[in-house]
Amino acid sequence: MPNRQGGSGVRGGGVRRWIATASLCSVVLFGLAGTAVAVPPPPPNPSDSELQAGRGEANARAGEVGQLTNQLAEAESRLADLEADVQVKLEDANKALVDMQTAQDEAGQARRDADAARVASDGASAAIEDARADVDEFVAGSYQQGSTIGSMSAYMGSDSPENLLARAQLLGAVGGSQMDALDGMRKAQTEKGNADAAARQALQNAQRKQAAAEQAKSDADAARSSAEQAQQDQASRTAVLESDRSGVEQRLFEAQSRVSGLEGQRERFEDWRSAKQAEDDRLAREAAEAAAANDSGGNNGNDGGNGNNGGSRPKPDPGPSAPAGASVEAIVARAMSQLGVVYAWGGGNQRGPTRGIRDGGVADSYGDYRKVGFDCSGLMIYAFAGVKGLAHYSGYQYTSGPRVPLSQMRRGDMLFWGRGGRIHHVALYLGNGQMVEAPHSGSVVKVSPVRYGGIMPYATRLTG
Repeated sequence: MPNRQGGSGVRGGGVRRWIATASLCSVVLFGLAGTAVAVPPPPPNPSDSELQAGRGEANARAGEVGQLTNQLAEAESRLADLEADVQVKLEDANKALVDMQTAQDEAGQARRDADAARVASDGASAAIEDARADVDEFVAGSYQQGSTIGSMSAYMGSDSPENLLARAQLLGAVGGSQMDALDGMRKAQTEKGNADAAARQALQNAQRKQAAAEQAKSDADAARSSAEQAQQDQASRTAVLESDRSGVEQRLFEAQSRVSGLEGQRERFEDWRSAKQAEDDRLAREAAEAAAANDSGGNNGNDGGNGNNGGSRPKPDPGPSAPAGASVEAIVARAMSQLGVVYAWGGGNQRGPTRGIRDGGVADSYGDYRKVGFDCSGLMIYAFAGVKGLAHYSGYQYTSGPRVPLSQMRRGDMLFWGRGGRIHHVALYLGNGQMVEAPHSGSVVKVSPVRYGGIMPYATRLTG
């Protein structure tokens, strides 16, 4: 009997525990129903194959973008070389024009000198002919009549040898004077003739120089025209490549968006599953606590269970702390917030775009001094305003912080371009071969593919 009573007692305790458990199960069910808002139905969960396919497509598009970016970088480098070549050819044409004008002036002066020398030589020849005629007339008249020697005619009629000798000496003296004058005129004619010949030779040389200068000018113009045509052709090819890359970039963006969407769905599903598991664990824990309380204290324990169920829920996991590179995103966000702002040479400070300044050249031709915007280094000043004050000169910005090889560049680094050791441009690297920049007069702040032609070997890193 006692054993039977003990058995009955055990069965009675089991019945009481079953009732308490049944009641607690109803509490759990009610708790689950009551937490429907906190743990909603599961979101879509894309399959691994869907994620893999999406990532594969995105990688393929990224590969295309990379190839086209490299081709475009080469094309832009070629275009830059051709633009420089055009500038050189323009200067060659200017030089040829100056040389041609100088040669034309020299040829004109040589022509005038030759004309003057020819006139002088012709005049000297005419004077000599006149003098020769006078001498011939004098000699002939003297020997025939003697009248040209006036009072000396008495000697001319003398028959003595002495008188004849005196007469011959007198004629010789007068004729010698005339002949001396004639010789002097002949000498002057020779000098004039030599000057005339030298002037003609100088004219010929000047005309040859003029012809050579005109040919050089023609060649320089042809070279300039050819260089400009090559530049235009390359610009057209570059534009086609840029258009092709833009199309592939759009497809890459779409593929990445799809992958992001699928990964977002997977992430939300994982979050839901974690929340659901946490809720299930909490309810199970409360059920176990209620059961233990029921065993020890009966209804009071159950009430305590209800009290726990009605208590506040545990605070959600605040998640990981902000990453160390959050300031990089702030820098990028500041730079990207200025997309579309016009380029203004000398414009930009820590507070935003400012009016440009005069440069006496290209920027003035675009009216930058009338615009409010950024130049390349001004955009960097604004982007890094919360990190470091930068000088408004890309050369100083290049040395404003630690430098890392281009192979190690990362989002938020500054990239620089130079020629002949002098920095002339800076941009902010965004990652994935992209950068944000204020490129040049006539343009706006925009996102561009990284150009590797003329890029400096190091990036400057001010954060991270």
